[in-house]
Amino acid sequence: MTDDPLRLNLGCGKNLKEGFLNVDKFGEPDLRHDLEEFPWPWEDNSVSEILLNHVLEHLGRDADVYFGIIKEIYRVMIPDGRIFIVVPHPRHDDFINDPTHVRIVTPEHMALFSKTKNQEWAEGGHANSPLGLFIDVDFEVVRTNITPSPDYVKMLENNIISREQFLADSRKFNNVIKQYSMEVRVVK
Repeated sequence: MTDDPLRLNLGCGKNLKEGFLNVDKFGEPDLRHDLEEFPWPWEDNSVSEILLNHVLEHLGRDADVYFGIIKEIYRVMIPDGRIFIVVPHPRHDDFINDPTHVRIVTPEHMALFSKTKNQEWAEGGHANSPLGLFIDVDFEVVRTNITPSPDYVKMLENNIISREQFLADSRKFNNVIKQYSMEVRVVK
């Protein structure tokens, strides 16, 4: 392992970030690599930060491939490393209308990879899938931000709708939440 851990911008497309190794299957990134091919070309515990900006929803149509991606992220990350994930909300047209979107990713979805939560759920008799225990990874969602759709941004800014009503609407209607942004900590 090198002294300075890597910072990866995975599935970067044309959004190249300075200070990161920009990786994509297509285009002209720093490194061309298919994230659905394993093992990834980085050493164990060699990466301190990963950016996944509108990437995870495109990967792992097959659950085994998706779990392989999650395991590779865990393998290459250092303890307490951070993963920054941005994904479209599954009930927004941005997600629904893109045929390359193969996987719904939510904060609750990412919590399934927390061994602490897996154990709490098991002790409480809950039926949540203990994916962290099943595939031997451990992630903690430390922060989640919700980006409202533009119409809801205006309604919230003009106090036409309360935050509580916005959240209630998001459970009933499409196109209320545009995307989730998550910060995930690697637990090793």
